Amino acid sequence: MATAEYEVLIRRDAMAVYLYLLEATNLPLWRDGVRTVKLARGSAGTKGAVYRQMVAGRSGLSIPAELEITEARPGAEIQFRTVSGPAQRLGGYYLSSEAEGTRVRFALATVPEGVFSFLNRSAFGGRLIQRGLRSDVAQLENLRMVMELQTAA
Repeated sequence: MATAEYEVLIRRDAMAVYLYLLEATNLPLWRDGVRTVKLARGSAGTKGAVYRQMVAGRSGLSIPAELEITEARPGAEIQFRTVSGPAQRLGGYYLSSEAEGTRVRFALATVPEGVFSFLNRSAFGGRLIQRGLRSDVAQLENLRMVMELQTAA
């Protein structure tokens, strides 16, 4: 299983960051490759809620993927998993308050299934998957910029 983590300090309080992350429709504002997100079933922002995303595929076409919230602890943690789409992933946002703002850690892991199971076993495929995960979690910098610009506005 490939994993990656990244963390940033956002100069906003933990509840503001938590609520922004919990609203999955904000994902296209800071995640490259996420084109649209809408609630598919369940109550928005609660454990068990499923969101349908349209994500950019390698060919440039949009690919549907569904994301389920598996844990939501106000101001502290949001965990999720993909339930359909091009890659099976587990992930989470972990928040901690600091004097200057909120430290946010974004962690992702792939679940090796199907073609990804084969890719994980090859050296090249494993590196390719790892690079994709690192790129995805590093987009947390975009979240920091978006949220800090909202404060300035």
